[in-house]
Amino acid sequence: MNRLYHYPISPFSRKVRLSLAEKKIEVELVEERYWEQDADFLLRNPAGKVPVLRMGSQTLSDSTAICEYLEDAYPTPALLPRGAEDRYEVRRLVAWFDDKFHQEVTSKLLGERMFRKVMGTGYPDSANVKAGAKAIKYHLDYMARLLDQRRWLAGNEMSLADFAAAAHLSCLDYISDVDWNRSEVVKDWYAKIKSRPAFRSLLADQVPGFPQPAHYADLDF
Repeated sequence: MNRLYHYPISPFSRKVRLSLAEKKIEVELVEERYWEQDADFLLRNPAGKVPVLRMGSQTLSDSTAICEYLEDAYPTPALLPRGAEDRYEVRRLVAWFDDKFHQEVTSKLLGERMFRKVMGTGYPDSANVKAGAKAIKYHLDYMARLLDQRRWLAGNEMSLADFAAAAHLSCLDYISDVDWNRSEVVKDWYAKIKSRPAFRSLLADQVPGFPQPAHYADLDF
């Protein structure tokens, strides 16, 4: 059995879970409190980060590297387009969400509102929360500009870029930190991707002490 060491409200874990589910690759999910730096987990990934995917005799780490490996090993359905320019655009947007969006938004909202409590590192920093709440508006507007020109974020076919974005936004949606009324086109995009079978396990996630908001698993918001 393939095994994914993950944390439910980790956007990097969720990106890999979406890729696995879309490709219909069955895995056993093992929740990993990676911040505790368990010795066995550090043997699997000395970087001490989730996700880590165990497939046969292989142990794979780094969410983007895992997703690209899955694309090479299981090319159908494709989450990276064929053309060099199109593949570049997908990779650019994956990096945008996993780097810029994460640093400016996810780490400041999810990190402060949820992970400080989960990890026991104190109270939320209000300055970080305010900065994250301001930054997400910019990112939602950027997504709206892209989606005004394209069916999906990177082009006319769904790709890993959409999964990277949805992974971050779904975590933030769990703590009700996304204003879906800011952009109808972004809301429609999320409803479309949220309705995919690959998304079902994400909608079932539960974090002790943080009940799901009423709209979280509602496909029609």
